[in-house]
Amino acid sequence: MNSTISYTKEDLLKLYNLPLDELLKESSKYMSNNIEFCSLINARNGKCSQNCKYCAQSSHYCTNIESYPLVEVDEVIKTAKESKANHVSRFAIVTSGKTPDEGRDFAIELEMIKKINEEGLNSCASIGILNEDQAKQLAEAGLKRFHHNINTCRSYYPEVCTTHTYEDRINTCKLVKKYGMELCCGVILGMGESIEQRIEMAMELAEIEPDSIPINILMPIPETPFENYHNKIDEENILRTIAVFKIANPKAVIRFCGGRMKLSQENQELALKTCVEGILIGNYLTTIGKEPKDDIETVKKLGKTLI
Repeated sequence: MNSTISYTKEDLLKLYNLPLDELLKESSKYMSNNIEFCSLINARNGKCSQNCKYCAQSSHYCTNIESYPLVEVDEVIKTAKESKANHVSRFAIVTSGKTPDEGRDFAIELEMIKKINEEGLNSCASIGILNEDQAKQLAEAGLKRFHHNINTCRSYYPEVCTTHTYEDRINTCKLVKKYGMELCCGVILGMGESIEQRIEMAMELAEIEPDSIPINILMPIPETPFENYHNKIDEENILRTIAVFKIANPKAVIRFCGGRMKLSQENQELALKTCVEGILIGNYLTTIGKEPKDDIETVKKLGKTLI
């Protein structure tokens, strides 16, 4: 973990409050001309023991989503091949639950990772909080990148989840790096956090030094505690937050993920010009995204290079 951060909280707050065009001009200094596509398969859904207040998959809430056990390896590879045809370079298996299941499920997940690599894709996994042995086995299986969000800042975390801690997530991030895997670690905006807490997120991510920072925007799910959190962040503040994230984390790929449809097409394109270099294409875990062809057309329109 990084022991020094380039910006103080006051520095980043000052940047956040600049006129928007000045802020985006500043964040654009750290941009390449590349856009990276990734995609996922929701490989195990629902019945999660954790009480994350935003999540449709938590068994604590009656959201009536479809629950299913781990999908077959063949289904993962079929989806991976479809994603590759849509210019995806990274493909993730995502499973519900606090941790990877011991025994049969985890062994199958390791097989999935190997098969994804064989398809010429960079394998990614988002399978929960890891222990040391699991991190070691994932690295030995050839996992390229592990995804594990902090979701929000340390100071706000108890307002989001109480069945595990912020430190549990940080410890997993440390294990991912210890065993030489890339780290994808981001947030969910619009869960009631303050502007100052968004700045804290940016600084805490700078301390973690992820390779990729996925930006999710809360899509309130009926029957969850956050079901009425529809107006906790507006489009301008989404753009301001993402720009500050890019400035504080200049080497990381800032990535559009779930909830980006809360931004107009114009503002999505503005972000792709000034602070966002990655897109999770297709649908998400329990919410709908864009058609991949629409994102491909947007990248071409902006004169960006797909990598």
